[in-house]
Amino acid sequence: MGTISRAELALVVMYMYLNKTEARDKLCRAILQYGSKFLSGGQPGTAQNVDKSTSLARKVFRLFKFVNDLHGLISPVPKGTLLPPVLLGKSKNALLSTYLFLDQIVWLGRSGGIYKVKVGGRDQSVCTSITVMPFSV
Repeated sequence: MGTISRAELALVVMYMYLNKTEARDKLCRAILQYGSKFLSGGQPGTAQNVDKSTSLARKVFRLFKFVNDLHGLISPVPKGTLLPPVLLGKSKNALLSTYLFLDQIVWLGRSGGIYKVKVGGRDQSVCTSITVMPFSV
């Protein structure tokens, strides 16, 4: 049996912690979000505002959740497993991990976590300025 590196151990610890936050997310969704949907009956008002703000706030529980699928992507496959199921599983992990990572960037933009900065006399978001800076030399 091989030894576990520090990076693999950190990944396993983060994986275990994120499973706990998933339970918190489900509880928050069941009580607050669905409860407010039931109370509002689809009509505009305070309960519907609670539903909308809760759905945005629940994204906090999904921070770094892409690590779970990254863990599945890099984990070894048992010997004797057929190739098609392995390829399907690994591609699912890669696509879901990418989606969840990009979802965090969108959430940061909606929640005000990505601030505007001045680049060349124009206002740009931090993400845009990071990607544009190397090309603006």
